Formats: sequence, structure tokens, C-alpha cells
Amino acid sequence: MPVILGEVRVLTKPLSGVRILELLFDCLAFSLAASLEPRSSFKNFCMFSWCFFFTLTFLILLVDFVQFQSIIPLSWKNLPITVASLGALMCIGSSAGFPLFMQEDRMEPKAIGATVCSCLAFMAYVSEVHLIRLQSSEQKGYMASMPGLLKVFQVFSGCAMIFLFSSQCQMPDFAKETSWLFWFSAANKLLCFLMSLGTMLVVLGDCVSHCPLPFDRLLVSFCSLAVLLYIIVAVECITKILVMPAESVELTDPTRALPFIETITACLTLLAYTVDLAFSVKLLCDRA
Repeated sequence: MPVILGEVRVLTKPLSGVRILELLFDCLAFSLAASLEPRSSFKNFCMFSWCFFFTLTFLILLVDFVQFQSIIPLSWKNLPITVASLGALMCIGSSAGFPLFMQEDRMEPKAIGATVCSCLAFMAYVSEVHLIRLQSSEQKGYMASMPGLLKVFQVFSGCAMIFLFSSQCQMPDFAKETSWLFWFSAANKLLCFLMSLGTMLVVLGDCVSHCPLPFDRLLVSFCSLAVLLYIIVAVECITKILVMPAESVELTDPTRALPFIETITACLTLLAYTVDLAFSVKLLCDRA
């Protein structure tokens, strides 16, 4: 199929404008953070996020300009808003965590600049999500709906929980504090993450019609199971905080703040799955 170059006016559309801003701010945040020493796991995670979404945004902008959406084996109605919403969540997570996990004596102007650029990238991604949701129903897909955006948040929170789990595994007293409930909770987080990720990939791959089971009923089943599993996760996280020694409750220490961050993330994820379940049940009843 011949490649047809788009007109220059394609780059002057509001959507193209915010994507160019996303590229600029992602690049600036990555460049400023890359010059800081020493490296840490969360710093590498932030740099990966900025670089990864810079690449995805550039590819989407290029595809939109060259106009070969029809030869991409993905749902173009769902792909851009999925990337934009996930990019917004990753940028706001990096903006909040980057200053927290950097030592106070290392908060140089470059670190502050990287945080500011990450916040600006977040605002640009949110603007793109808003512009896509303003399009007509024929131009947007399932991921532009509230259940679709909740799926993106579930995948993001699942990534965050996995990162927090890996951080806890690196703590010196990890071995003596683990219990069967800890590992059972970790398995629940992974299972819920895989269910949400699988659902999102099915939608992005435009494979809903090839699903062997009714997709709306499958969503209800997944959401119901995820709500039950995340109730266990939330209870485990809250219990972990309640049994902490009083002298360990120090939020200015990133290591000691991990249980609180994990608990807040778990509760927000449980809320997201609960709201998603309500939407899924409503969709199933409307089609019945």
C-alpha cells in the first residue's frame, strides 16, 4: 500500500499541538533527569516512563501525519486515548514520586526542572484525553468511555503495586516480615493486573468479536473477582500499617512511606474496580 503524506495542516490541529507539547516536555524531563547522579530504581522507572511515552506519542503523531492507520493491526479509535491516559498517569506518578525518592541534598535545579516538565507533560496528556473525548461517538471507541479509562487506571495501579512489591523485596528486613497473607496478596495483585491488561489488549487488538465468551459478561466476571481480591489486598495493606511500630511512622523517609503509598494505591484501585463493576453490570442489564 503506498504511503500518502498528510498535509501540513494536520500538524496544526489541536490534537497534534498537544502531542508536540508532550514530546517536548517528555524529552526535557528525561534529559534533565539523565544528568543527575546517582541512579536509583525509581529514577530509572521515571526515565523509562518519559522515554517510552515520548516514543509512543511520536509514533502516533507520525501515523496521523502519514495517514496509514488502516494498515496498523490495532484499533485506532482506542489506541491514542489509551496511550494518552496511561501517559498522563505515568507522568503524574513520576512527578509525585521523583522528588520523594530523591535525597533532599540532591534536589538540584535539574531535578526540580525534571519534575516541572513531567507535570507539564501530564497536563498535555490530560488535554489530549479531553480533546479525544469531545469527538463524535463515531470517532472514539470503548477506551474513551469511563469503563475504558478505568481499565487504564487499573493497569497503571497494577504496575505501581508491582513496583512497590519489588521495592519491599529489596528491604533488609523483608525475609522476617513476610507471611502467607503477604504472598497471597501479591498473587491477587498480579492476577488483577493481568485481567485488566488482557481486557485492554483485546480491545486495542479489535478482537472483541472473536472472544469465545460474551464480552460484557466476561467484564462483569473479571470485575467481580477483582473487587473480591482487592478487598483482601486492602485489608493486608491496612493491617500492615496498624502493626507498624510508632517510631516507624515517618513519611519523610521514602522507605518507611512505602506501606502508606501501597495502602492508598490499593484503596484507589479497589474503588476503580468497584465503579467499573457498576458500569459493567449496567451495560449488561441494558443489553439484556
